[in-house]
Amino acid sequence: MTTFFKHSLEAPRTDLTNITRQVAQDVAESGVISGIAVVYCPHTTAGITINENADPDVVHDLLLGLDAAFPDRRQFRHGEGNSSAHLKSSCIGASETVLIENGSLVLGTWQSIYFCEFDPPRHRTYYVKVVSN
Repeated sequence: MTTFFKHSLEAPRTDLTNITRQVAQDVAESGVISGIAVVYCPHTTAGITINENADPDVVHDLLLGLDAAFPDRRQFRHGEGNSSAHLKSSCIGASETVLIENGSLVLGTWQSIYFCEFDPPRHRTYYVKVVSN
């Protein structure tokens, strides 16, 4: 069994948006007891990651670190001026795969799934595909 979900969100600023609750809802709606959930971002200046959910400073620090690792540079040639967003997106990646057991996402105590926006403001889409074993 495979179920496909499409979601939209508004991304007014550079941020990591916790989408775990929506993905968990998709899993519940799918009825899958054991399988995988693939969360996919079809944008080249955004991404999907799994990281800590307990301390909001982690999101702040991740964004600070990504800005330090991938600063805007005048040497960049891309005409839109968002090359650093493309670099961050490539580093983070476009998808995450999460195990499903007993009808629930298998995440660590402090883990959540985040949509990562690096080129705001944008109207974004992400997809969740739930597949049973």
